[in-house]
Amino acid sequence: MSFDPQHTYVHLDADGVATALPGGAQFWSLPEQDMARYGSGWLITESAYTADWPNWEMHPNGDEFVYLLVGAVVVLLEQADGVREVALDGSGAVLVPRGVWHTARVLAPSRLLHVTLGGGTEHRAI
Repeated sequence: MSFDPQHTYVHLDADGVATALPGGAQFWSLPEQDMARYGSGWLITESAYTADWPNWEMHPNGDEFVYLLVGAVVVLLEQADGVREVALDGSGAVLVPRGVWHTARVLAPSRLLHVTLGGGTEHRAI
Protein backbone atom coordinates (compact mmCIF):
# COMPACT_ATOMS: atom_id res chain seq x y z
CA MET A 1 0.00 0.00 0.00
CA SER A 2 1.46 3.33 -1.08
CA PHE A 3 0.46 6.62 0.58
CA ASP A 4 1.55 10.22 0.99
CA PRO A 5 2.99 10.66 4.51
CA GLN A 6 1.90 14.30 4.54
CA HIS A 7 -1.72 13.13 4.47
CA THR A 8 -1.42 9.78 6.26
CA TYR A 9 0.17 9.30 9.68
CA VAL A 10 1.46 5.95 10.93
CA HIS A 11 1.00 4.67 14.47
CA LEU A 12 3.46 1.99 15.66
CA ASP A 13 1.99 0.05 18.56
CA ALA A 14 4.16 -1.65 21.20
CA ASP A 15 3.08 -5.05 19.86
CA GLY A 16 4.57 -4.30 16.44
CA VAL A 17 1.35 -3.42 14.61
CA ALA A 18 1.54 -0.42 12.26
CA THR A 19 -1.70 1.42 11.51
CA ALA A 20 -2.15 4.02 8.77
CA LEU A 21 -4.37 6.91 9.91
CA PRO A 22 -5.78 10.02 8.26
CA GLY A 23 -3.26 12.81 8.88
CA GLY A 24 -3.38 16.50 9.60
CA ALA A 25 -6.54 18.04 11.00
CA GLN A 26 -8.45 14.76 10.54
CA PHE A 27 -6.09 13.04 12.99
CA TRP A 28 -6.06 15.85 15.54
CA SER A 29 -9.87 15.99 15.58
CA LEU A 30 -10.33 12.27 16.33
CA PRO A 31 -12.55 11.46 19.33
CA GLU A 32 -10.80 11.49 22.70
CA GLN A 33 -11.00 7.69 23.06
CA ASP A 34 -9.15 7.21 19.75
CA MET A 35 -6.53 9.80 20.68
CA ALA A 36 -5.94 7.99 23.97
CA ARG A 37 -5.39 4.72 22.11
CA TYR A 38 -2.91 6.26 19.66
CA GLY A 39 -1.12 8.08 22.47
CA SER A 40 0.32 4.80 23.75
CA GLY A 41 2.55 4.07 20.74
CA TRP A 42 4.92 5.84 18.40
CA LEU A 43 3.40 8.35 15.99
CA ILE A 44 5.13 9.09 12.67
CA THR A 45 4.06 12.28 10.90
CA GLU A 46 5.34 14.44 8.07
CA SER A 47 4.49 18.12 7.87
CA ALA A 48 5.22 20.96 5.48
CA TYR A 49 6.13 24.36 6.96
CA THR A 50 6.33 27.77 5.32
CA ALA A 51 6.24 29.78 8.57
CA ASP A 52 7.61 29.47 12.09
CA TRP A 53 5.78 27.07 14.39
CA PRO A 54 2.99 28.98 16.15
CA ASN A 55 3.73 27.50 19.59
CA TRP A 56 6.13 25.52 21.78
CA GLU A 57 5.48 21.82 22.38
CA MET A 58 6.73 19.20 24.83
CA HIS A 59 6.45 15.39 24.85
CA PRO A 60 6.49 14.06 28.43
CA ASN A 61 6.50 10.34 27.52
CA GLY A 62 9.41 10.02 25.12
CA ASP A 63 12.10 11.64 23.02
CA GLU A 64 11.25 12.96 19.55
CA PHE A 65 13.20 12.31 16.36
CA VAL A 66 12.84 15.32 14.03
CA TYR A 67 14.22 14.77 10.53
CA LEU A 68 14.47 17.56 7.97
CA LEU A 69 13.65 16.13 4.54
CA VAL A 70 14.05 19.39 2.62
CA GLY A 71 14.38 23.10 3.42
CA ALA A 72 15.99 24.94 6.32
CA VAL A 73 14.88 25.33 9.94
CA VAL A 74 16.30 26.20 13.31
CA VAL A 75 14.97 23.97 16.08
CA LEU A 76 14.87 25.77 19.44
CA LEU A 77 15.28 23.64 22.58
CA GLU A 78 14.49 25.25 25.92
CA GLN A 79 17.08 24.10 28.45
CA ALA A 80 17.89 25.07 32.04
CA ASP A 81 20.70 27.39 30.94
CA GLY A 82 18.78 28.99 28.05
CA VAL A 83 17.51 28.22 24.58
CA ARG A 84 19.76 26.06 22.40
CA GLU A 85 19.48 26.49 18.63
CA VAL A 86 20.03 23.55 16.26
CA ALA A 87 20.28 24.59 12.60
CA LEU A 88 19.22 22.08 9.94
CA ASP A 89 19.74 22.93 6.27
CA GLY A 90 18.90 20.69 3.30
CA SER A 91 18.80 17.51 5.35
CA GLY A 92 19.57 16.54 8.92
CA ALA A 93 18.02 15.51 12.19
CA VAL A 94 17.81 16.37 15.86
CA LEU A 95 16.78 14.33 18.87
CA VAL A 96 14.55 16.32 21.20
CA PRO A 97 14.81 14.85 24.71
CA ARG A 98 11.68 13.86 26.60
CA GLY A 99 10.23 16.77 28.55
CA VAL A 100 12.09 19.51 26.62
CA TRP A 101 10.00 22.38 25.26
CA HIS A 102 10.79 23.00 21.60
CA THR A 103 9.70 25.00 18.57
CA ALA A 104 11.15 25.87 15.17
CA ARG A 105 11.94 28.90 13.05
CA VAL A 106 11.46 28.19 9.36
CA LEU A 107 14.16 29.74 7.18
CA ALA A 108 12.95 28.21 3.89
CA PRO A 109 9.89 26.13 2.97
CA SER A 110 10.52 22.81 4.69
CA ARG A 111 9.22 19.29 5.23
CA LEU A 112 9.88 17.55 8.54
CA LEU A 113 9.36 13.96 9.58
CA HIS A 114 8.49 13.52 13.28
CA VAL A 115 8.65 10.30 15.32
CA THR A 116 7.49 10.48 18.94
CA LEU A 117 5.33 9.01 21.67
CA GLY A 118 2.54 11.50 21.13
CA GLY A 119 0.47 10.81 24.24
CA GLY A 120 0.40 13.68 26.71
CA THR A 121 1.94 16.23 24.32
CA GLU A 122 1.59 19.74 25.71
CA HIS A 123 1.55 23.09 23.90
CA ARG A 124 2.09 26.66 25.05
CA ALA A 125 2.12 30.04 23.37
CA ILE A 126 5.34 31.52 22.00
